[in-house]
Amino acid sequence: KMGNAESNAYQNHLSRFLPEEQSDIDGVFDTLSGSSGSAGAKSAKATKKTVTLAALQARQPTIPDAHTREPLPEQMTVRLYHGMKSIDLPGKSSGLSEQVAKEQFVIFMSNLLKGNADEKITIIMRMISKTEGPVKGKQIQEFTEDLITSVVHVLSYRKELKGWNLENTRDAASGVKALAAQLLSELKLADGTKPVGPQLLETTFDQSVVEDWVYRVPQISVFLSVVIRQGLHVLHSLPDQTNDIVNLVPRCKGMKGRGLVSLFDIPSIIYINSHLPAELQHKWQLLFSSRLHGESFSQLCGHIVNKGPCIVILRDLDGYLFGGFASHSWEVKPQFQGDNRCFLFSVFPSLAVYTYTGYNDHFMYLNHGQQTMPNGLGMGGQHGYFGLWIDSDYGKGHSKAKPRCTTYNSPQLSAKEDFTLDAMEVWAVGDIPESVVGKKSILDVDPEAQALLEMAGKTRQSEGLREPIEEDEEDD
Repeated sequence: KMGNAESNAYQNHLSRFLPEEQSDIDGVFDTLSGSSGSAGAKSAKATKKTVTLAALQARQPTIPDAHTREPLPEQMTVRLYHGMKSIDLPGKSSGLSEQVAKEQFVIFMSNLLKGNADEKITIIMRMISKTEGPVKGKQIQEFTEDLITSVVHVLSYRKELKGWNLENTRDAASGVKALAAQLLSELKLADGTKPVGPQLLETTFDQSVVEDWVYRVPQISVFLSVVIRQGLHVLHSLPDQTNDIVNLVPRCKGMKGRGLVSLFDIPSIIYINSHLPAELQHKWQLLFSSRLHGESFSQLCGHIVNKGPCIVILRDLDGYLFGGFASHSWEVKPQFQGDNRCFLFSVFPSLAVYTYTGYNDHFMYLNHGQQTMPNGLGMGGQHGYFGLWIDSDYGKGHSKAKPRCTTYNSPQLSAKEDFTLDAMEVWAVGDIPESVVGKKSILDVDPEAQALLEMAGKTRQSEGLREPIEEDEEDD
């Protein structure tokens, strides 16, 4: 008979789950413990069911064509196992058993999927290091990189990347390192200092500091939840999923069948998407790609004007990747536009988002074919000194921030202050405004722009190249 204290704690944890969730957890535990109600298990003397590391590792793929890969990378399975074993049960000598009891399994699920930072922390500490006590920055880094790698792996394995995949995006491995470094940059010691670089890896962090970090960096809990739900295939489709899990990866439109590889990698898509206004996080649609539509400023304008909020990303010739989020439809006019939801970002060599400072309202600017005002696309700063600028003489740009861009507090985003553009993409985020479908091109609306192009001897390249804005089927 279980002791009362034990059964109470266990019942409390169990009561956090809806009946259908409880049966889902029971089913997964039964599968892992290798007992699905056989006659032997029903006898009163049956040994209590437990789960071993080997059972977790051998969790058979539930998708017939995927026998080649496990749902989770090996290191993450071992971490989950240590997390389960870390749960102390009253009246048991803790940590000695190599097996995970049903109560431990349920409390693990309850704490990580339904708990607060305080309830998660002991498990996370044990997932970072299987021995008790403080942990080194390097161990937290390895845990964080494993966690992000596992999210990308399991979403790919379960076909949950919503039209993105490892073939149509940048190499995920460098994205994993960049996102881990970004999340680790939030680690603060008790005195408020943030160790950086090599110093971070050697610094020792105790449980309260790691708990504070988990509390302030929501991605850690969200990623753990995805890894458990999709990796162990438990509660992966039930109603308590919060938006930060549902919209972790936005649906991808406009890539299908085009043979393109995006400038974004999966970890950077997840990170940038989490900074968008909530109502725009469910879908990204490709509007412009220099590799698809050619290197022309009028092409760029023709594809992005009046299409609602957008993300612009570019790569300079040195391989730096950076861009900005425009909260409003781009319009061609000699005034600044947008609002304080706009931001600039860097994807490579580091991943970061730079938000509004309150200093000025120079959020976004797009001008073309004017004699008196600068012609090009810009975000932040001021004329001649933009945080991000692409000249209408397509191919040239600058990122001037000495020492920081006034509007967004961003540093210089390109490798050199004046850069040469290598590639560019623009993605509409959220739903493209109703009013736009069937709208005319900028060249139809603005005969002056058309005339200027013809005077310059440039034929209308966009004739026949214009694509209808279509709500294509999901790009899977």
